[in-house]
Amino acid sequence: MSETESSGLRPSVPAPGRSTRQRAAVTALLEETDDFQSAQQLHDRLKHRGDSVGLTTVYRTLQSLADAGAVDVVRTDDGEAVYRRCTSGSHHHHLVCRSCGKTVEVEGPAVESWADRIAAEHGFTDVAHTLEIFGTCAQCGER
Repeated sequence: MSETESSGLRPSVPAPGRSTRQRAAVTALLEETDDFQSAQQLHDRLKHRGDSVGLTTVYRTLQSLADAGAVDVVRTDDGEAVYRRCTSGSHHHHLVCRSCGKTVEVEGPAVESWADRIAAEHGFTDVAHTLEIFGTCAQCGER
């Protein structure tokens, strides 16, 4: 078992599609980032690092990584998609602090059972779902 696998982190996943310097820069930045970031925030960070990567390339790379399951995507309260490298190789959900953005990956077996039961009751197959729970973390609650 590799060190990455034993630590519980997913190994680095290259962005699907053509391997380019720009895609590699986006992927490398995601590996260094623990918090959820918007495509615009990632683009700005790349620009400040001196990486010449277009915003469209950032969006396309993030979509490819999301489709491959290599990044988590969460919609903020205002509907903006934010991205973070996936630290778990299994299906999971998120607790997200509205104040600071702290995110905790959680499993929800009861949610999985409920989703399967509802889908079956309505004749649906091959279903997928996402669940984000927004609240205030303990540190922000103390402020």
